[in-house]
Amino acid sequence: MTGDKDARRKRHMKCLAFIVAGVIAQTAIIVVFVLLVMRIRNLKVRLDSVTVENVNATSSSSSSPSFSMKLTALVTVKNTNFGHFKFDDSTATVSYNGAQVGEGPILKARAKARSTKKFNVTVPVSSSNLSTNSGSLVSDINLGILPLSSHAKLNGKIHLFKIFKKKKSAEMSCTMEVDTKKNVIQKLTCK
Repeated sequence: MTGDKDARRKRHMKCLAFIVAGVIAQTAIIVVFVLLVMRIRNLKVRLDSVTVENVNATSSSSSSPSFSMKLTALVTVKNTNFGHFKFDDSTATVSYNGAQVGEGPILKARAKARSTKKFNVTVPVSSSNLSTNSGSLVSDINLGILPLSSHAKLNGKIHLFKIFKKKKSAEMSCTMEVDTKKNVIQKLTCK
């Protein structure tokens, strides 16, 4: 009888060891899954390219210096998460020397999981809101190079497995120079 008790106890101990090993393995799998898949990464928003149309820049002495143009930017939202990113309506702004000279709408959309969403944003730009006695504006127009900066912030949510939702935002800040004589963008950099 003591042999049966010892055999039963060994079987129970083996069974308990297998259960503990199974729980440890499942816990390790869950931890790896949470650390790799469920981790929400930052999104990247950039201007890939910008085209310039209808440039009109004057600095003649008879009128105040002014410029106007239409910028069409290819914006990319890179989503490296395992869930899609739904963002709300937003606005892209363009500034000259810190003063806003244009804005364009960014319509709400969705960047799929582990992909890049591309869309165009058109921004009419005009110096009508700037102070007319800006010496740097006359100088920039005469040189034919207008330094501009652009900014946009996309607010939305990352949706993981249609169960988890986490608020996230992506911000873009770019600088560029508009060659008003050749109607092209130079030195486009985003951070």
